[in-house]
Amino acid sequence: MTAIVVAAAENNVIGKDNGLIWHLPADLRHFKQITMGHPILMGRKTYESIGKPLPGRTSVIVTSQEDYVADGCIVANSLQEALEEAKALDENVYIIGGAEIYRQALPLTDTIYLTRLHHTFDGDVYFPELNDEEWETVAREHHAPDEKNKYRYSFLTLRRK
Repeated sequence: MTAIVVAAAENNVIGKDNGLIWHLPADLRHFKQITMGHPILMGRKTYESIGKPLPGRTSVIVTSQEDYVADGCIVANSLQEALEEAKALDENVYIIGGAEIYRQALPLTDTIYLTRLHHTFDGDVYFPELNDEEWETVAREHHAPDEKNKYRYSFLTLRRK
């Protein structure tokens, strides 16, 4: 399975200034639960915004920089190469961003784990619009704001039709 894991606002904003806009601890736990023990594939900027390999997962980084090195990570120079490297480790690969990687990977993806924040944000990075003809929601879990998570949000699982 090739899956995308993303948190996006109602207006599809996913970030600003190479970082996250919101702090949603429940989404971080959800992300960890989904990806733990599996390869996570990301672009270089996403990796650099995280700053280190995430524990319990193999980080596969896509970059056009031929000499890029990230200790403890696999570096690939194309999405296709990165997918091959990740699939050699595990049949389940999770693509975690950023926007350009999501755009390139969307046609190759069969599942999307979407945390939808029920709020709009000012940002400069967007998740691609999904075509309702291609995707169906197979699981939905709604959550109200609480003392740690200040926005309403939903965990959605979408599968390609």
